[in-house]
Amino acid sequence: MNATPERSGIFYGWVVVAATFTLTFVGFGSAYTFSAFIDVLQRDLGASRGSVSLVFSFAGFLYFCLGVISGPLADRFGARSLCVMGMVLVGLGLALAGQARTIAEAYAAYGLGIGLGVGCSYVPALGAVQRWFITRRGLASGLAVSGIGCGTLVMPPLATWLISTLGWREAYLVLGGAAATVGVAASLLLESDPGRRGLLPDGAVLEHGIASPAAREGVSVKDAIRTPRFIGMYVACLLSAIGVFIPFVHLVPFAVDHHISPTAAVLLLSAIGVGSTAGRFCLGGLADRLGRDTFLVAMYVGIAASLAVWAFAAGPLALAAFALLFGLFYGGWVAVLPAVVADHFGQHNVGGTIGILYTSVAIGTLIGPSIAGYIHDASNSYFPAIAISGCANAIAALVAILTNTIQVRTYAA
Repeated sequence: MNATPERSGIFYGWVVVAATFTLTFVGFGSAYTFSAFIDVLQRDLGASRGSVSLVFSFAGFLYFCLGVISGPLADRFGARSLCVMGMVLVGLGLALAGQARTIAEAYAAYGLGIGLGVGCSYVPALGAVQRWFITRRGLASGLAVSGIGCGTLVMPPLATWLISTLGWREAYLVLGGAAATVGVAASLLLESDPGRRGLLPDGAVLEHGIASPAAREGVSVKDAIRTPRFIGMYVACLLSAIGVFIPFVHLVPFAVDHHISPTAAVLLLSAIGVGSTAGRFCLGGLADRLGRDTFLVAMYVGIAASLAVWAFAAGPLALAAFALLFGLFYGGWVAVLPAVVADHFGQHNVGGTIGILYTSVAIGTLIGPSIAGYIHDASNSYFPAIAISGCANAIAALVAILTNTIQVRTYAA
């Protein structure tokens, strides 16, 4: 490829990783504060738990589904401008959510603001990271999305403190301003093409400063989504997502229902953040060594096992153990998934391919938390929803195993 050894100094790919870390911290950290607001929204807006849960589900559906549009746009025009717009929308959505007087206004402000904002930024930023790495792709992806875990660790307790100190409306306003300021600053550091800096993935330097065609190898999105491997990945992701996002909405009210104080209950979300951060930091590099396809199967199995723990947990220690275990495997799943896509379908159209794959996560996010809320309204119990979620992830593991037996051409770049 006409490349020389890695240039001295900080490889700019790690700056892209740091920027994506910040974006995922801000975007998903803001989204996952929602559990801290459920009780006050339910009380002040006069809504049921199911209808309030649907606010988060609607936002999640949008931000994973919008990758279908933002991914190809980033492949063509770069990630920076999309992420700037996304972070402005996140801040605006949070600020307007604090002005909501009805549940419909909450859907419009939070759902559209967070949904469109994260949707504009998440897939483009992840796609940018994939282009900067090949051999260290799992590690880089893990570090980049560990911002989600750190955001889950920091933001819900911060939101709880702001609610108790300022009130929930003012808390949303503060969070919105901070999200827009920090998120836009991080977005400006993104660079989608290593070739523009005279580099190849993993830090090799181009002799003539121009990327060769091989450096941008990959199949088209249209060809990728027709393969049995992509279809298998899509089905597995959809099944898993049905259960994966239920704890982010319902773990706090579940704990409160079991006589745990709201202040202590919200710390369970932070425990998910601790586990998730560990999973992304530690397991991403492990996936590079063990094989990312096999690792993905293990994450589905781990998520299913952790949900089984939640189904029978009641006390604070058992719930904390669940939160840490679930966070670990959830973090590993999120870290390795973009890398697996790039491994099999190449880097050239990675944003578009990831965007279509994430529509499966969008559907699961729309179904899972909202249905769990309505099941609780009808039965006064979360057990059926948790059991269904665990079974769905076990089936996802089986689908992934079958998918791994399908031999397709693997694109290394």
